[in-house]
Amino acid sequence: MSRTVLEKFPAGGPRGSWPAEERASALRDEGLPAEVVMDLETDTFLVIVSQRTPETANA
Repeated sequence: MSRTVLEKFPAGGPRGSWPAEERASALRDEGLPAEVVMDLETDTFLVIVSQRTPETANA
């Protein structure tokens, strides 16, 4: 399975602000299976889409 990073958001946003989650929600509303993951090395939230590769599509 491969992942495509669509957008990056800094982890230090204003309190009560969830821009990565809001963007992922908007993408899901458009039909993309977007999700948010944390990149600990860069301290950023990544909005990603997982895609099945031909090897895992039949698994």
